[in-house]
Amino acid sequence: MPKQLAIVLVNWNSFDLTRDTIHSLQKTSFQNYDCIVVDNGSADDSAQQLENTFPEIILLKSGINKGFTGGNNLGMQYALDKGYEFIMMLNNDVEVAPDFLAPLIGKMQSNEHIGAVQPLIYFHHDKNLIWNAGTKYNPWLGICSTIDYNKRDDTHSATHQPKRIDWITGCAFMIRASVLQKIGLLKEDFFIYYEDVDLSFRIKKAGYQLAYEPSSVIYHIAGMSHKTKEKGKEGFVSPKVHFLNARNRIWCLKEHTPWWAIPTVVLFHAFYFFSIGFYFIFRARWQKWLAWNKGILEGLTQGLS
Repeated sequence: MPKQLAIVLVNWNSFDLTRDTIHSLQKTSFQNYDCIVVDNGSADDSAQQLENTFPEIILLKSGINKGFTGGNNLGMQYALDKGYEFIMMLNNDVEVAPDFLAPLIGKMQSNEHIGAVQPLIYFHHDKNLIWNAGTKYNPWLGICSTIDYNKRDDTHSATHQPKRIDWITGCAFMIRASVLQKIGLLKEDFFIYYEDVDLSFRIKKAGYQLAYEPSSVIYHIAGMSHKTKEKGKEGFVSPKVHFLNARNRIWCLKEHTPWWAIPTVVLFHAFYFFSIGFYFIFRARWQKWLAWNKGILEGLTQGLS
């Protein structure tokens, strides 16, 4: 019999980060899980280092970088095939509290209508600064947002309450395997960005709730997937990030905007996309401007497969 939970980490040329995350997981009080690490076509020797350092993990290797979506899908499909009850996507740049798993499992077991759950997430560099304390979605404007982002929480008090939320971040996304079987895996065309929103909305459309459990806590380094270490002419963020964000945002809106919100969503996003493009022109970020416009074009003219 497999263990109850499969935790999927995706590694791409980042042995140190993945190593630290696994060390953190090893200190958890709940140990009825297997750690599945997907090496996403790393060009360095991080896959071999992980295999040598952690012989207990399940290491899956992809010959190419399949993105956040493809890498996680490899791990989640393995977990589905092996019969785990719960599956968790977890970023490889987090530190988890020792007791973070039990509240998430308990939340899922307390209500069969909960399809997925996320923890309370603080920044890693400042463990009193909130990164994500739940989420909201404004259907009239098509805006996804996180609750209490950058808010200080020096006491870590009990003011955080469990609640239903509108979408779950892919940073720490626990889902029932039975739900994943029903709705399908991440849509790989996204590659990265908005795939978690899309999966969340598909869970809700299937009749399940999304939950936020603040008694479960993790700490996220944040930004490792899209920032360079040194600032270049275009800043720290790669133009490709802006391409993916523009394209994927439009794809997500095309998939999930209700008919009655189409006019307001179109008007708001026409202003939004123009404003970001104008900012890139003002800052002379020409590669980002080109990437942004390419993302808009592909989002409008192409669709998810």
